[in-house]
Formats: sequence, C-alpha cells, structure tokens
Amino acid sequence: MSDKLKRHLLIATGTICLAIGIIGIFTPILPTTPFLLLAAACYANSSARFHRWLMNNRIFGSYIRNYTEGRGIPVKVKLFTIALLWATIGISIWAVANWVVTAILLVVAVGVTLHVAFIRARKDRPV
Repeated sequence: MSDKLKRHLLIATGTICLAIGIIGIFTPILPTTPFLLLAAACYANSSARFHRWLMNNRIFGSYIRNYTEGRGIPVKVKLFTIALLWATIGISIWAVANWVVTAILLVVAVGVTLHVAFIRARKDRPV
C-alpha cells in the first residue's frame, strides 16, 4: 500500500471515528472515548494538521489529553455523565419494553457506569 493511500485511509478512518464519537456524546449505548482516542491515533499517524486541530479543539482537546495522560475527569462531569446515562437508558427501556433489550441496556449501563466511576477523579479548577 502506498504511503499516500495509507495516509488518506487513516484520515478517513479518523474522521469517521470522530463522527461516531460525537454521536456517542448523545447516545448512551455508543461510547465516545474509544472513538475519540482512535481518531486522535489515526490523525497522529497521518496528518499533523488534523491531529493538532483535534488536540487543540476547545471541546475535545482537553478531554482527550486528560484521558490519555491519566489526569482524570472532574467529579461534576462524572456525576453528570452517569446521571445522563441512566436517564437515557431508563427512557430507552421504557420506550422499548422488551426484556432482551432491557437486559442488554442494563448490562451496557452498568459497564459504562463502572468505567466512568473508576476513571481517576480530578478536582475542578476555579473559574
């Protein structure tokens, strides 16, 4: 595979992962973090400009850096994330009313809750 083709494939993959990560912000079943990390890795190996843009993005940049550098996330963000997760999972369970889907949603919710709970907590900085 030529370097140019590899570069274009990595940029395309990074962009798709970024889009999925953005969608994951609004859907509790779709994880955000792995897709943002994958997008950053794809961009790091293909385009310094895209990687720099993502890492300096006002919405995603600090989130990715804090996660990859093990600095954690603020407690307020953890609590908001878990509350939003359970609220949307609850609405989904109510809307679907199928025991198989309910079981899957509960397993996903417990898994995501544990993942978020075990991420290192970081004190909020005063504004």
